[in-house]
Amino acid sequence: MTRALPPWAPAAVFLLAHLIGAGGAFEHQIINFNFETVRVTWDAGQPSGTNLTFLYGFRKRNETECSNYLLQNGRRSGCLLAADGDTILNFSVWNGTQCLKDRSLWIADYLKPSSPRGLRVLWREEAVTVTCPDLPWKGLLYEVQYKSSFDGEWQPKAEKTCNVTIQDLDAEKCYSFRARVTTTEPAYPSRTTSPSDWSEVIYQQRGQPRDSCQEERVFSKSVLVYGLAALLLLLLLVLCVWKLQRVKRLLMPSVPDPKATFAGLFESHHGNFQEWIKDTQNLTHLQKVEDREPEDVLMEGLEVQPPKVEAESPVTTMAGPPGLQTVEKETAGTPSQLPGRPPQAEEVLALGGFRFTMSDNSYVML
Repeated sequence: MTRALPPWAPAAVFLLAHLIGAGGAFEHQIINFNFETVRVTWDAGQPSGTNLTFLYGFRKRNETECSNYLLQNGRRSGCLLAADGDTILNFSVWNGTQCLKDRSLWIADYLKPSSPRGLRVLWREEAVTVTCPDLPWKGLLYEVQYKSSFDGEWQPKAEKTCNVTIQDLDAEKCYSFRARVTTTEPAYPSRTTSPSDWSEVIYQQRGQPRDSCQEERVFSKSVLVYGLAALLLLLLLVLCVWKLQRVKRLLMPSVPDPKATFAGLFESHHGNFQEWIKDTQNLTHLQKVEDREPEDVLMEGLEVQPPKVEAESPVTTMAGPPGLQTVEKETAGTPSQLPGRPPQAEEVLALGGFRFTMSDNSYVML
C-alpha cells in the first residue's frame, strides 16, 4: 500500500534544489574595508574554464553588473565595490544562465577596520601613552603592543579608545610600539570580521625616536648591579686567598732547598753528608791555597826576629821557609843612636804587617 504525497511536496523539492544550487556549493569570501570598499572573491577555477558574472545592488535588487572585476590567471576571481557606510549588499553570481550564489547581507558583519594612523608615543617618567585618531565607528577596540630590545615577544594592552597608557617602562631601554584595531561583540560577529593591519612600528628610547632597536643593547640597572656585585665578590675572594698565603708563610715558613747551599751533596754523593764534607774540606783547602797570592804564602812562613844592636856582630841570620834566606849586616853605630830607634842612613821595609830595618849592607834573598 502506497502513501500519497501531499500537494506541496513538489514545490518544496524545487525550492530546496534552488537553494542548494544558489548558495550551498559556491565558496566565496567577503571583506568590508572600513566601510569604504567591499571585496567579494571566489576561486577562479570554480567552475572550471568559465568566467562568472557578478550582479549587485545596495539596498535594492542585484541588477547592476560589476565594473571592476579581479582577475586570476586570466579569469574573473572577484569584484571590488565602492561602499558608503553600513548598508545592505544584494549580489548574485552567475555562470551563464545558472545562478551559483544569491545573497543579501549587512556589510558591517564583514568589517575589517583600517590600521591606526598618526601614532604618537608620549613619555611621562616610567609611563608611556600611545595615542592616535579614533575611527568613527562604534564597537571597536584599540590594541597596542610593545617590547624592549631584551624581550622576545610582544606585550599587548587594549582600550576602547586610541589612548593607551602603559606603566612601569624603563626609559633606558629601547622600545618598539605598534597598534591595530579589532571589532568587539555584540556589535560585530567575531566569526566573519577581521582585525586591521598593524600600524608602522615606532622605536623610542628616553622619549627620543630611534631608527631601530635591534642594535641597541643598553644594560638595565639590575644587570649592572649584579655585575658589580660579582666583581666585588671576586676581588674579596682574591684578597682572602692572598691573606691566607701570607698567614701560612708566617706560621709555617718554607724550608730552603739544601741543593742550593750544599752543591754536589745530592748529585754526586746521593745525600751522604759525611762523604760530601770530606771532599768539601779537601776542596776548600786547595781552593784557599790556590786563591791566595804567592807573596801571602811566603809571608805566612816567614819568621822575623827584631834586629839587635851589638858592637861587634858582623852577621845576623833569620830562618824562613825553604828557598828564602835573609842576611843582614850592620855596621857599628855611633854612640848617640839608641837601640830602639832605627839609624838615619837605614830604610824601613814592611812585609805582611812586620817592619824590617834595612841598611845599605842588608839584602833579601828569595
